[in-house]
This record gives sequence, C-alpha cells and structure tokens, in this order.
Amino acid sequence: MQYTFLGRSGLQVSRFCLGTMNFGMVTEQAASFEIMDEALQAGINFFDTADVYGGPQSPDMEQGYGVSEEIIGRWLAQGGRRERIVLATKVYQPMGTGPNDRHLSAYHIRKACEDSLRRLQTDHIDLYQMHHIDRRTPLEEIWQAFELLVQQGKVIYAGSSNFAGWDIATAQCAAAARHFMGLVSEQSLYNLSSRTIELEVIPACRHYGLGLIPWSPLGGGLLGGALRKATEGRRADKSQQIEQHRPQLEAYEALCQKLGEQPADVALAWLLHNPIVTAPIIGPRTKEQLTRSLRALELSLPNEALRRLDEIWPGPGGEAPKAYAW
Repeated sequence: MQYTFLGRSGLQVSRFCLGTMNFGMVTEQAASFEIMDEALQAGINFFDTADVYGGPQSPDMEQGYGVSEEIIGRWLAQGGRRERIVLATKVYQPMGTGPNDRHLSAYHIRKACEDSLRRLQTDHIDLYQMHHIDRRTPLEEIWQAFELLVQQGKVIYAGSSNFAGWDIATAQCAAAARHFMGLVSEQSLYNLSSRTIELEVIPACRHYGLGLIPWSPLGGGLLGGALRKATEGRRADKSQQIEQHRPQLEAYEALCQKLGEQPADVALAWLLHNPIVTAPIIGPRTKEQLTRSLRALELSLPNEALRRLDEIWPGPGGEAPKAYAW
C-alpha cells in the first residue's frame, strides 16, 4: 500500500480511502466486517463514513441513519483495530425532525459529535468533516465549536465536503484569525466525467494545503465499464446515462481495452495521477470488489493515454479565470 500526507498535516493515510456508505443499506454487517478486515490487511488505514449513512438518509425514517457508524463501531469493539486506522466521519445532514437536528450550529455540532462517538464506540474522531457548507451559520460559531472538540480530544483534524473554492478560502481565513489550523482536507465530487472542481476548488486546496478526497471516483459506475455491462444485460439503471454519454463511453472503453486495463482501474489511476488528490473514496459492496480495486495503485498511465483521456472527457479548460478569460 502507498501512503501520503493528508494535505499539509503530518498525518499519513493510504492512497485509497474505504467508503462505508453502503454499510447497512446495501451491505449487511457480516459482509461489512469482511470488507473492513480485507481493507486493513491490504494496508488501507483511511476509513470514511458519515452520521447519516446506512439507510435512506431521511430523518423521517424510524431507523436507517447512523447504521454505518454503528457497524464500524461494532467492528472496532472487537479490539486491536482503532489505533490502526484513521477514522473520518461527517456532520451536517438531518439526524432528526427537530429544527436543530441538522446543519452546523454549535448546538448541533456538539450533539452530533457525541452521537457519532457513541455509535462508533470510540473516544475520538480523527477527521471530522462538515458534510456541506452552511452559509447561515457564522464561521466564528462553527470554528469555536470545532476548537472545543479539539481541546477536549474528541476531534483531531477538521475537514470539509462539497465546499466551493471561496468557501474554503473564507473558512481558512476565519480559522487563521483565531490561530486555529482549520481545514486539512476537502471531499468533493471528482472523476473523469465530473471535473468542475478543477476551476476553483482544486486551486484553493493547493493554495491552502488541503488534501483532496474525491467521492464517486467512478461516476456512480459510469466509468466502471458501464457500456460493456449494459451489453451483458447488467446495470440497466444506468441506461439513461449511458445513452447520454455513449460516444464518450465507446471511446473510453476502447482506450481501456487497448491499454489492457479495466475501466474502473483506469479511472482510479487517473485520479491518483493528480498530485492534489490524497485518496479516492472506494465504496465496495463486497470483499472481491475491494480486492479488484487495488490494481489501480500499480497502474501508471502513459502520457499519451492521459492526453487521450482529456480528449474523451474534457475538463473545464483549466483553472479559473484562465479557463474562460484571456
């Protein structure tokens, strides 16, 4: 396994991050345990979850949210695991029907952290991430709440998810004014078919020293050989996306075949090629899927292949403002 620093921090994490959104919703506990055991054995030390994961992510349901954390907590309770992993979770999403059961008020951050610690059966969260920007709550209030959690030893590092570039900038300026480290990472939608963050989020991450953790690195399965699978009668739920991107997918899968590599491995290797990327989040539903993903760590794409991928899946044209102005 390869390791790298999480942004400008001194924390080292594996180049793959194990995503656990499927735990409890798609993957039952026994299979989830197998996946985590396999990940640890493979050297993956970076585990990502969220308080809302494990069900339909709706507070109107009597059960569902929090299940992923609970499964991880029961796995950790077996012993000998907690200090071997970097555990990341998130706060923001609705965790109840009350008006203060969501977003980033100091009130909710405190309660959400305590609830996550209880479900995870641990006394600290290594990376506590804001799941979304909350522009209604002042950053002074948010950072004060995070500072207290850090002082109490309940949180080690702070991260963001789904922030715009200017959100990262304002958050870091507010943290600096408080002499607080602020964000060490940003978790964003990023893959070959979704490259909008190249405009401003990636430049902001580079400037402020944030590690980038891409979610949906395979575009929800689109980049994992969707065309071939559809031909074989699988993944019919992707039929609309396939038709929308058919010319690109035909060219992409033909390139992967020419390279002698699986489409999913090429998509992951493309992300790993970017020096700003810390660790793509892989969300295997089975132990076998996890094992197959490891091939991407060994794959070095030649310059010609990288150039061709840019032709097939063009980004926004570079970084702002040069991407659209003289």
